[in-house]
Amino acid sequence: MKKFSSIKSIPAYLPIVNIDTDMIIPKQFLKTIKRTGLGKNLFFEMRYDQSGKEINDFILNNSPYDNSKILIAGKNFGCGSSREHAPWALLDFGITCVISSSYADIFYNNCFKNGILPITISEDQIKEISEYSKRKEEISVNLPEQTINFGNKEIQFEIDQFKKKCLIEGLDDIALSLEKSDKIISYENKIKTSKPWIFSD
Repeated sequence: MKKFSSIKSIPAYLPIVNIDTDMIIPKQFLKTIKRTGLGKNLFFEMRYDQSGKEINDFILNNSPYDNSKILIAGKNFGCGSSREHAPWALLDFGITCVISSSYADIFYNNCFKNGILPITISEDQIKEISEYSKRKEEISVNLPEQTINFGNKEIQFEIDQFKKKCLIEGLDDIALSLEKSDKIISYENKIKTSKPWIFSD
């Protein structure tokens, strides 16, 4: 997993509440187990009309938002099913940070496991930074300092320190397990001696 420290981007503002995972990546795109290639179908039903043509007034179809790394979203973002394809699609599009006032728990945790930083701030703070999206001005996010900087202002955000460590060091579940390789090998060697029948053919 790619390490996360800080990013700077013109944010894309999607002021819709209760965006569920089916809106993020519809069910017809869940056949793949690859983490790449899903970005083109992100928010599929909002981005394209029935003929597959881009809808002009959808924010991610317009410059500079089609290159945004930061998405500002309405409350309860990522509700619905637990599909991990939702953060995969966001990441493949290029979005590595989501800012909202609230998230569905499973989606929130899946973000950390896939290298996306989900930030929770108040509705008033959301409105304040959304103005920078409308003005097409950059904001910056610093994970080590836990800050969002815009203009001459700064917002502090809270984050679980273990999840923060995992993002900064690029540790997913597999990497966390591999960190304990020495202990796992030591345990297996001990079991081979004390309970050899477990390993017999």
